[in-house]
Amino acid sequence: MGQQSLRNMRALAHHDLAGSGSCGEGTVLLERGGRRYLYIAHVDIQASFSILDVSDPRAPELLFQEFLPHAEVRSNSLAVAGDLLLVAHEVRRPGLRPAGVELFDLSDPALPRSVAFFDTSGPRSRGTHWVGCFDGERAYLSTGMPDSRPTHRLDDQFPVIVDVTNPSAPAELGRWWLPGTQEQDEQAPPVHHDLAGEGLDNGYRSHNISVYPQRPDRAYVAYLDGGVVILDISDPAAPTVAGRLSYSPPLPGFTHTALPLTSRELLVITDESIVDAAADYPKLLWIADMSHEPRPVLVGNAPMPAREEFVPRGGRFGLHNVHENDPFGWSWTSEEIVFASLFSGGVRGYDIQNPFQPVEVAHFVPESRASSRIGAAQTNDVYVTSDGIVFAVDRSGGGLDVLELTGI
Repeated sequence: MGQQSLRNMRALAHHDLAGSGSCGEGTVLLERGGRRYLYIAHVDIQASFSILDVSDPRAPELLFQEFLPHAEVRSNSLAVAGDLLLVAHEVRRPGLRPAGVELFDLSDPALPRSVAFFDTSGPRSRGTHWVGCFDGERAYLSTGMPDSRPTHRLDDQFPVIVDVTNPSAPAELGRWWLPGTQEQDEQAPPVHHDLAGEGLDNGYRSHNISVYPQRPDRAYVAYLDGGVVILDISDPAAPTVAGRLSYSPPLPGFTHTALPLTSRELLVITDESIVDAAADYPKLLWIADMSHEPRPVLVGNAPMPAREEFVPRGGRFGLHNVHENDPFGWSWTSEEIVFASLFSGGVRGYDIQNPFQPVEVAHFVPESRASSRIGAAQTNDVYVTSDGIVFAVDRSGGGLDVLELTGI
């Protein structure tokens, strides 16, 4: 069992999400009419997503919960843009439904109204793992599709761009996949590796897809063992490769997020820990220089807390996600301080002014709670507001922690 630990953060509140405390990696804030609404995707339980009023961060109030139709589908990810909420649906086995993205009208931010479903189900598709959208016009999916024919079962999801300007009739604009990962490709399939010596094979499929108004012609795609792919999406119907950073092997891979810091020509990259007891160590937060876009290069990594302290707590230990600098006035947007979730390592804030030597400047490690399915805290995602309120969610049943920055 682990004890709570804080540095340059203050704990304000905790919420168990009405017993649905297993949270995914869709944690998004919306400010409307002087109030703040927090949207949380769930994972590995039958809840789909929750909506809370967090206008008073010391007293979060659960307003709404949506539940899934059966236990073999999950909603790991969501996105909010204006009056639009998009929720990913991923199934346990190819061929099941509902698989894809459900679109909701948020005219009332506390009472979403379903308006359409973009169906990505198919005989070899598990549907949509991740969805992103900032402008309410284009959504970016890491997904299989009805006509997917992956060369390997773990290479089954790829970037798909969807027009959502008419939310009741979403339509595909374009797609791209790593050459060799679909059966019709002329290129040979990529070589799969057991990089941790644990019988692991992560696969070559997309995860987060970062597109920002500073560079709307670029998508920064985390591609698991394929590293980072920078796509030119100036023509969304025909994305092309503008750059790539591949480092697995020798590193253990599972590139999860690539966050561009465009004015500094840097990328913040996380590799997800996916095995308990750090069996796939090291899973780190990397800094890459992308001043030469075709060939970005790793230049530094953030310090990790001591393995011997956190591995005994149980569950995963290592990087997962980062606060993604949502381009809204209420969101923390910094190219010098970044925040990351580290499962049993909690939430960490890093000063990356020197990209060659990032420094930890804040952290929060929650106590182990009885509500945890594994008896250990597993911080899965983090969202930070412009005024320094931190929302950290737990993967294993621990729910939501609300914090305040005090020393940055």
